[in-house]
Amino acid sequence: MSSQPIRLMVVDDHTLFRQGLSAVLGAADDIEVVGEASNGEEAVARAAELMPSLILMDIQMPELNGIEATRRIAASDPEVGVIVLTMFEDDDSVFAAMRAGARGYILKGADQAELLRAVRAVAAGEALFGPSVARRLITFFASGERDRVRPFPELTDREREVLALVASGSSNSDIARKLVVSQKTVRNHISNIFNKLAVADRSQAIVRARQAGLAGESPTAI
Repeated sequence: MSSQPIRLMVVDDHTLFRQGLSAVLGAADDIEVVGEASNGEEAVARAAELMPSLILMDIQMPELNGIEATRRIAASDPEVGVIVLTMFEDDDSVFAAMRAGARGYILKGADQAELLRAVRAVAAGEALFGPSVARRLITFFASGERDRVRPFPELTDREREVLALVASGSSNSDIARKLVVSQKTVRNHISNIFNKLAVADRSQAIVRARQAGLAGESPTAI
């Protein structure tokens, strides 16, 4: 084990949970909690400021979700290890975290020993997923489900449907007609999409959607 402590940052929007994690992990001799953040935007800024070696990252947070925060941090500093710590173990969330650059995925129900093991393993350069998540990965690949992973798990089905239409070149009026909804409803969906994907405008959303292959989907009006 390295003589240098693991420089850890904890990111979660629930104050008591975040502080509890910091206290538990900071009590270990080989871990130094260098900071905390309560949302994705703050996590990106504090990661650049504090330069942690490892980050525990929640997924569902205000302002910027943990998936996008992980993507930005990994792009800025690939040496930082990110472990996603979340209540969600669905396939979309797991693979979105992996694509964003996370090296670990642990459920919030994990015990202290499992959490410490994950922190130490990822800090040492390994990739580690909790037992229940690992079982899902094995089942996922064994069953061939990998071809049906949906991008952007933070979006609702309807928002993903709207984004696919936007990426395919449809205007707001086209989308409203295809989905049999009002243009105001379409605008609300697009605004939510921009917020969740942390993009500034339609062109950025289109780029993200096409990179994820979403423009090739065939939405069905309901």
